[in-house]
Amino acid sequence: MIKRSQLFFILHAMVASFGAYFCMYAFRKPFTVATFDGLNFLGIDYKIWLIIAQVVGYMISKFIGIKIIAELKPRKRGFYLLVLIGLAELSLILFAFTPMPYNIIFMFLNGLPLGLIWGIVFSYLEGRKFTEFLGLALTSSFIISSGVVKSVGLVVMQQWNVSQFWMPSVTGGLFVLPLILFTWMLGKIPPPTHEDIRLRCKRGPMSKQERKVLIKTFLLPIMVLVLFYTFLTAFRDFRDNFSREIWDAIGFQGNASVYTVYELPIAFLVIIILGFLGFIKNNYKAFITYHYLFIAGVLVTGLATFCFQIGILAPSLWMVLVGFGLYICYVPFNCIFFDRMVAAFRIKGNSGFLIYIADSFGYLGSILILLYKNFGLPNLSWLNFFIYGSYVITFIGLCTATASMVYFKLKKRKKKDSKLYNLSLNGRQI
Repeated sequence: MIKRSQLFFILHAMVASFGAYFCMYAFRKPFTVATFDGLNFLGIDYKIWLIIAQVVGYMISKFIGIKIIAELKPRKRGFYLLVLIGLAELSLILFAFTPMPYNIIFMFLNGLPLGLIWGIVFSYLEGRKFTEFLGLALTSSFIISSGVVKSVGLVVMQQWNVSQFWMPSVTGGLFVLPLILFTWMLGKIPPPTHEDIRLRCKRGPMSKQERKVLIKTFLLPIMVLVLFYTFLTAFRDFRDNFSREIWDAIGFQGNASVYTVYELPIAFLVIIILGFLGFIKNNYKAFITYHYLFIAGVLVTGLATFCFQIGILAPSLWMVLVGFGLYICYVPFNCIFFDRMVAAFRIKGNSGFLIYIADSFGYLGSILILLYKNFGLPNLSWLNFFIYGSYVITFIGLCTATASMVYFKLKKRKKKDSKLYNLSLNGRQI
């Protein structure tokens, strides 16, 4: 039974982490709701330039974060969070002031600090008895926030007559004070208790040598999982960045509410399903269960797309099911999957290191997908590209999730057999 003090801690941590990361999206995603119709640079659509520029900055930030987040000291987290958001907002202001195409560089500078925010916020939550539930609150923020801030951005343009170049900084400015409040709340979250450490093992900064040992020990599954996550991130990011074009193509032109309304059931389903996994006390069993969830998620994505193509699934329901399939895989990768891995195998360090390895390659994949779409398939519509991508992610996900699960099951069995053998030797029962 949860004590009153524990319930207060859970609610406080959920609100603080959800709010902080929700506000971050206001500095990252609103510009994607603008179409920038008729604008191009060097033969490439201007919006693609902006998305690539931001994602490149975000990706570089993730690679930098492999070291920074792994070595992050608790006392500096709040300060870093506010400074990074301040730099992101300044970049958006300079983006509006600077004429096109020179302002593309400021979208790159906007993405550069934002890539570190996730690791900082999650560092307040990892390694706890209730990390599963806290992580769900945090990850639900980017499912909901992306749609909400786009709706806000569209309203800013339509109701306030703000240009599509000034809209990103104006939207971000609306969330500055709430962000400061939630950052203060994060700082009030107490450190892990002795029970947390017993159940999920102690977390802390990782040295360079400790990072090398971890990579060497789990090189094969990390490579397989990163491959899956690379395609998963690229496809999810494509859906997120070009959601307006996709929704317009299936008959929802100019509907500002669609970006929020149809994301809410996705967030609700993902939170409910993943929430049940939080009740699994055995870290290894929970870790393996996530693999089954990955397989189920990509199957939903592929089957929903097939049903949409043959005309037996409504377009809006198709978007919801594909979003659900993607996020039921994507959300665990961002925190709770690697948190369980660290706990299951008693890894010394923190899950942020593994998260940032996956994230860095994930956003590299996002850039490559955009370039492939623009240069390899320039005449293919956004909608058709999204449909074909659904089948690709289904195939990649089935192969990699199955391979990873088989590896960890064999590793666990080998470890168990080794223990039994040692017991036989000690008991002289050979």
